[in-house]
Amino acid sequence: MKSLRNICIAVTALLSVVACDSFHTLGSGKSAQGSPYEVLVVCNGREWEGALGESLRTLFATPVPAINQNEPMFSVVRITANDFKGLLPSYRNILKVLCSPSVKECSISARYDVEAVPQVVLTFQGPSQEAMVEYLNKNGESLLQVLEIAERNRTIALAKKRGVKQLEDIIRKQFGISMQVPEGYLLRVESDNFVWASHEYPAASQGFFLYTHPYNGKSSITIEALVAARNNTARRIPGPSDGSYMTTVSRIPNLDDSGYVEFMPEMRVLRINGTDWIELRGLWEVENDFMGGPFVSYTTLDKRSGKLLTLDCYVYSPKFGKRNYLRALEHLVYCIELPQESDTKR
Repeated sequence: MKSLRNICIAVTALLSVVACDSFHTLGSGKSAQGSPYEVLVVCNGREWEGALGESLRTLFATPVPAINQNEPMFSVVRITANDFKGLLPSYRNILKVLCSPSVKECSISARYDVEAVPQVVLTFQGPSQEAMVEYLNKNGESLLQVLEIAERNRTIALAKKRGVKQLEDIIRKQFGISMQVPEGYLLRVESDNFVWASHEYPAASQGFFLYTHPYNGKSSITIEALVAARNNTARRIPGPSDGSYMTTVSRIPNLDDSGYVEFMPEMRVLRINGTDWIELRGLWEVENDFMGGPFVSYTTLDKRSGKLLTLDCYVYSPKFGKRNYLRALEHLVYCIELPQESDTKR
């Protein structure tokens, strides 16, 4: 069985090679420019250097949760309105900022595929910097959500257009579910109730594994129970040395280097495509070796089988940022379609 390090071997590479294939543009017409989770902000100097610009920078710099390094939600490329020409109008994510006394009230509007495909163009306008900062404080999360949904939809569209049919057939056979998998993922291991696949890059790896485990009431869906189920399954993913394997980080160094403190994944419940999923965000490591990174998992109850189904996604990227890899993996749960319980009774 191939080990994590053999699969994820790191070599010197330019930053451009880390761009995820899951974000290639689709459709006809001009292809959108820019990298995943990058937003082009069209804002003149007075506003950008003032309180409004500070608020926008702070908003986009909101840290991605549960990554073992500080990475912003979105990277920002800022230009003035006079420079908004050439290829720049075809950026994938654009935020136009208009501050003018002629504007009666603050608002944010969105248009799609204006100059390229796929593209979202947001316009944020208001009568003054003070009013726009106040509006942004109340509605900033919604702005980020619009951009996040646009990125997610690009992954889903790619998976539907250019999916890995062989892997999708294996998942359907093992779990009885439909899951679109974007191109680039390769099957690593298949066994009863377990599928492990990964997408390898010169300096990083995105991977996911699917598995089922027993459901015995609410005690099966506590953080402790879900972590135990994860560790029991992650042992099947070998590390680089004999006897090493993936596990969940349970403690981290204290800030003052005086020892270790307990560390547990973050947990929340999401409703996705009509199904309730339990999301865990945390860190993984390799027992008896030195590898690790962030993970995010999604667990739901398969009512047909009475078992819990988990999609567990991990990133290994020791040299470069992890945000884009992790975000692309988060989108995979939106590519899953669970048959209804009634389907088995037809």
